[in-house]
Amino acid sequence: MGETTSAQSQEGGPAEQSLAGRHALVTGGGAGIGAAIASKVARLGANVTILDVDAAAAASQASRLADALGVQTFSVAADVTSAESIDDAFKRAEDTMGAPEILINNAGVASTAPFAKTDAEFWQRIIDINLNGAFLCLSRAVPAMVDAGWGRIVITASTAGLIPYRYCAAYCASKHGVIGLMRALALELAKTGVTVNAVCPGFTDTNIVTTALDNIVEKTGRSKDEALKSLTATNPQGRLIEPEEVAAVVGWLCQPGSASITGQAIPIAGGEVMS
Repeated sequence: MGETTSAQSQEGGPAEQSLAGRHALVTGGGAGIGAAIASKVARLGANVTILDVDAAAAASQASRLADALGVQTFSVAADVTSAESIDDAFKRAEDTMGAPEILINNAGVASTAPFAKTDAEFWQRIIDINLNGAFLCLSRAVPAMVDAGWGRIVITASTAGLIPYRYCAAYCASKHGVIGLMRALALELAKTGVTVNAVCPGFTDTNIVTTALDNIVEKTGRSKDEALKSLTATNPQGRLIEPEEVAAVVGWLCQPGSASITGQAIPIAGGEVMS
């Protein structure tokens, strides 16, 4: 399923259109952090493909961006764990918008479980979505960027890719793996004009965290306020991160002026992780 939309801006774009004419593909772009990132790069002038497992969410976000900002958008449903699905989605995006010059690997899942309850099926699902999914999208996008001599790749990792958390063995392993993949690729591509970086948000105000709060309330009997305090306790600012804060960093990493920034895993966590 795909949808392409182009419209005149109603809200007006940003003064600086540093990504004007570039094609940005955002995985998991239908909601949450991915939607905020798609909006940010569109405000910088990029044409945007929204790739999401939820076709309706992808189409809605693509339409909203086109109507608000006047950029060309395309939506496509795909499963990031399937090489065939990703290849088909990229082909359709390329036929409509040209090869992506910016790839935001944002699709992910944040399921947690004690190690004793982490069976092989649970483990494989987390690794398939968070790590293998990033690999499949990178494999599809990198060759064209290298041929063009310019590209920006940003992976949404997590503070769990930098430090450990209890009850998150599979998630931590997947996000540590993503950061290792990012750093190795950044070195390989350092002389090509393609940069590769990761952003590492702490707990962020999205549906994923809302679900986590509901699970804490259900399993522990705590109030929602108490559950929220338990999630924000490790953040020195004592709050959830806003998706737009993550998007702002991604937008900066995608711009021409960030050409020397590569191989970095940037925490966005209110001081929880310092480097």
